Formats: sequence, structure tokens, C-alpha cells
Amino acid sequence: MNHRRTAARLVSRAATAAALATALGLGATTAATAAVPAVPAVPPPAATAPATGSDHDGGWHQDGLTLSAADNKKVDAFVARARRAERAISPQVRTAAVISHAALIGFDQRLKSPDSLKRKVATKLRENPGQTADQALGTVNDAVRFTLQWPAGKYSQGVTTASGLLAVWGNDSTRWSNTWNRPGYKGINAAWRAPRSGQLFEVQFHTPESKRAQLETHKLYEEQRLPGTSPERVRELQAQQDAIFAAVPVPAGAEQLTAPARRLPAPDPARRLPAPASAPGIVS
Repeated sequence: MNHRRTAARLVSRAATAAALATALGLGATTAATAAVPAVPAVPPPAATAPATGSDHDGGWHQDGLTLSAADNKKVDAFVARARRAERAISPQVRTAAVISHAALIGFDQRLKSPDSLKRKVATKLRENPGQTADQALGTVNDAVRFTLQWPAGKYSQGVTTASGLLAVWGNDSTRWSNTWNRPGYKGINAAWRAPRSGQLFEVQFHTPESKRAQLETHKLYEEQRLPGTSPERVRELQAQQDAIFAAVPVPAGAEQLTAPARRLPAPDPARRLPAPASAPGIVS
């Protein structure tokens, strides 16, 4: 099956139905291949807790990692920008989930917490002497992040459709990591740059089995990344993670999935896709 051709037909049908509904004054339609159904607006993201490692002098520390007051302030500003940009990104991802028949997993955690971002930046600064906080922040692509999930039998088609839609809406694919054909982690982690804000965001494409394995190995991965973890323990933790992921079934065609073409032309306004709206199928 030509997944890309099928996805293009689906997008075309959705665009045509939306245009007809608009022209006839019918509003959003509810047919499976038509426009996104009318649903409540995107709820605000869960409030992020304040950083627990803040120092009296404005710096930050946690788990043996530290940030100066100046660097801590830069991360806080980065968090604020990501929160503003998320308001335009979330409706697109929710709409892509509806059209591709995906479950949107953990939507309430779509914003990375300040402490998690600070750990990430502090780790990068420790591992790369001479790197600045601005440079480290420039590589962070998951301050805003989402997970789309399909059953294994619908996975490859779903990924093709959802990623194609994100590209059509002007999001630039900046990173596409498909690890279905490698030992260890299973899934696709894709980074995108939003067209207006320039905000990088991540969309992970999973099956229920690969997502379950990711959750099961998360604590092992976090321990592996701590500065004080010995090399022997790092190898042991990696072996445990590899064993868990090795049991995940690989969906048909998943190993060949690639990123959509970058900077696809905008659709003809007369056949415009519906403006991204909130979508059902969200699992927190």
C-alpha cells in the first residue's frame, strides 16, 4: 500500500468536505472523512509547578546539577515563550489526531516542567564545557511535546497521515528519529518548528506496546542520566531497557517510515483544510 498516496487522498477529502460545508453554511461536518468535528476548545495546560531547586541568589540546583542565576533566568524566559507558543501548536496536533484516528496520550503533560528543562540544560552544560545556556536551549525540542498512538495494524498509515498534515500546515520537520529497526527504544520521535512562533516541539508516534515500554523504562533512563551513576551501572541500566524494548512488536512498515517533505506548499485556499480545532480521543 502506498501510505503517502492514501494520506494525500484523505487530506484532499477532508479539505473538500470542509470547503463545501463552509460554502453551504453548514459549519463543521461529522463524516469520518470530512472536517474535524466541533468539540470544546483546547483546555489550558496543567499549571507547571515552580522549580523546586531554586536558590536564594536566583540560581538553581537539583540532583548534583546547578545553574547560575543568569542561566536560570534564561530557562524561565524560555519556559514562558514555550507556553505562549503551545496555544497555537496544540490545536494542530489535536486535529491531526482526529483525522488520523490517533489517541492523544498524556495531553495534560504537553509542557515540560521548569525543573525538567533545567535538568536538561544543566546536564548539557556539564557535558559540553564552553557551551552557553542559550546554545543549550537552542537544542531543546521537547519543551512542548505530544504523543500520538495507534494500534499496530493502523500505525504506519496513522503516522503518515498525521505527519503529512503537520507539514501541510507549515510545520517544518527538523528531526525524525525512527528507531523501529534498532536495538533499544522503539518508536518515532519527530521534532518540528512551528511556522509563526518558531517554537520547536516534539511529537512521538507510538503503539500501545511501545508506549508501555517507554513508561516502564523511564525511571531506568533517568537514573542512567544522573551525573553520579557509575559506568557499570549505566551499562546495567541500558541492558534492562534493551530487554524491555526487545519485546515490543514492530508494526508492518514502521521501519520504512520517513519524515514528510519539508516546507510543503500551502493548500489552495478554495480547498483549505479546516482550521485546527480541539479533538476527542485524548488520554491523560
